[in-house]
Amino acid sequence: MLDYAVILTVKPSEIKEEIIQELRDNGFDDRGLHDMCTIVAYFNFVNRIASGLGVEFESNI
Repeated sequence: MLDYAVILTVKPSEIKEEIIQELRDNGFDDRGLHDMCTIVAYFNFVNRIASGLGVEFESNI
């Protein structure tokens, strides 16, 4: 799952059927794949908007 998230984030064109099949083999159904894809894509989208606008994040540490 984490490998999928990294590939989708860094090089989305490299998401191939073999990667999807491996996720299916590990128990992900269509809904699970959809949810994982949309969550990763959403966070990438929001982070790119924030970066593009120069938003600086506060540290809670």
